[in-house]
Amino acid sequence: MTPLRWSLLCLALVAAALLALAVGTIGYTPVESWRALMGRGDATAIFVVRELRLPRMVLAVLLGVGLGISGAALQGVMRNPLAEPYLLGVSGGAAVGAVLAVIAGLSFAVVPLAAFAGAIAAVIVALSVARATRGRGDPRVLVMAGVVVGAFANAAILILMANADASKVRGAVWWMMGSVADASWTQTAWLAAYVLTGAVVLVAQGRVIDALALGEDSAAGLGVDVDRTMRRVYLTASLVAAATVAAAGLVGFVGLVVPHIARRLGAGSHRSVLIASAVSGALLTVAADLVARVALPPAELPLGAITALVGVPFFLLTLRRLT
Repeated sequence: MTPLRWSLLCLALVAAALLALAVGTIGYTPVESWRALMGRGDATAIFVVRELRLPRMVLAVLLGVGLGISGAALQGVMRNPLAEPYLLGVSGGAAVGAVLAVIAGLSFAVVPLAAFAGAIAAVIVALSVARATRGRGDPRVLVMAGVVVGAFANAAILILMANADASKVRGAVWWMMGSVADASWTQTAWLAAYVLTGAVVLVAQGRVIDALALGEDSAAGLGVDVDRTMRRVYLTASLVAAATVAAAGLVGFVGLVVPHIARRLGAGSHRSVLIASAVSGALLTVAADLVARVALPPAELPLGAITALVGVPFFLLTLRRLT
């Protein structure tokens, strides 16, 4: 990936972030939004930009980074262009764990760990189903297993919420569709801790993922401990995905789309793909949240619905290439 493309990608993310601060029900010029961000100007503008839009934008960036880098890592170790947390059932399992933690009244710091436990359970079930059909290496079989696990997870969440009052049910349904509307700095800080830690671990494994992409036998011949490495990447990617679910609900297809965008931009090694996927994921999520806010004012669309509108056609085109 050339330095020019890296620069353009980063500039596009900065432009999208600044636009997210300026555009909304109350619109501001770039100069006004920048002054408000710096704490100068109209008090209302300062409150809207710094207290409402800024934490929301930062949360969207972290969400995109987490989903993008976990999707790229899963695609790399599984050698599967359709692998991503949402389609493999990881996000659905994480959602079940998060809902259980919320119902139990646990703090937000613990919710990602509960979501992680649910994500690991979902991975084990999906891989077991694929292995039972002797299709673990077939992308289509693995995706079908993930879809089944995801559907089961959604049913489990509905059962958990069956006895909740109407306001909680409405909030749970909205959360299941994904949203960063209720972003707070505490929530953002916890997500940053999980996502940045996971990102460092996954990027550090970039060269090992390059070896795994050649095949398990070839990687073993190069001295890679295949089973241990795959477990490490699976668990780290699942933890990152679980943290995003705990923070913003179910936002699908970001992890599927952005690794392909990174490769189209010229990213070669998996370390480069992982970093480019993180930046591309942040760009996609910030842009999707901006569309969700302004598409049908004064109503707000779910973030997950916007990403699905982008991801589903892409998924179908990718699936078609594999058949």
